[in-house]
Amino acid sequence: MNLNDIRKEREKWMRWKNILPLRQALESLEDVSAKLELCDVVKIISECEKEKIYEIAKLLMPWRKGPFEVCGTFIDAEWKSNIKYNLLRPHFDLKDKRVADIGCNNGYYLFRMQEDKPKSLVGFDPSPLYKTQFDFINHFVKSKIVYELLGVEHLEFYEEKFDTIFCLGVLYHRSDPVAMLKSLYKGLDKQGELILDTFYIEGGGEMCLCPASSYSKIPNIYFVPTVGALKNWCLRAGFSSFEVLEKSVTDSNEQRKTEWMQGQSLENFLDPKDNAKTVEGYPAPARIYVRLKKEKK
Repeated sequence: MNLNDIRKEREKWMRWKNILPLRQALESLEDVSAKLELCDVVKIISECEKEKIYEIAKLLMPWRKGPFEVCGTFIDAEWKSNIKYNLLRPHFDLKDKRVADIGCNNGYYLFRMQEDKPKSLVGFDPSPLYKTQFDFINHFVKSKIVYELLGVEHLEFYEEKFDTIFCLGVLYHRSDPVAMLKSLYKGLDKQGELILDTFYIEGGGEMCLCPASSYSKIPNIYFVPTVGALKNWCLRAGFSSFEVLEKSVTDSNEQRKTEWMQGQSLENFLDPKDNAKTVEGYPAPARIYVRLKKEKK
């Protein structure tokens, strides 16, 4: 697989008629010096045209991941991604490591990961809108993060292997989860680790929920496993260990409609009479976070 050919082809996506005006808006930004604060809010402090920053940020909606603050404009994204990041933070140390984030969206986690001083940071996400949001933030941050318009299927062919890979909220979107886990495995260097987050259901058996048409109004959710089933997938993919780090239930504090994402959100996905169920009658979304290790060969 020639990744450079794929890169050239996908670079054309940035000229789609719905994306090109956004790219042109970014080109109008002044090159200013800025101070970056990395905490729950990725905060950029700079003397710039505040009205223009607000207008461009609004053009880039919807903002799914965040929060960000750019020159006084607070971007209150649909997801308070700091909650997930802070939950996982005690479980990793990225200093001097080669790190990838698969399904990185606008790069919120990647910007936060800079505090560990990793050797390199690479985001994978085939979305021209999210790439443009990333470029907007990175215009001020001026980080060395590499953003690839590639998917997990390209990972095993990538020019370098990674010490740590994050894959947060992607696995349930794949119709062949074991094949995806194998791709992640192949993207790791010897003794590398994968930090994975996915939906799960309670249960003692090795079973999966297989939604008929949608789960929580999301059409491309194929399997929601028990912990036992998830462990079996991971071992079949080649991983040598399976460690449960955390579990959480998504609530309306973490995911909700805001000024910056005005479509439907969690409140619309749950049964209005019973928040323990989705509108389809399935168990409400719960997440499991695991660490998987690649054995030395």
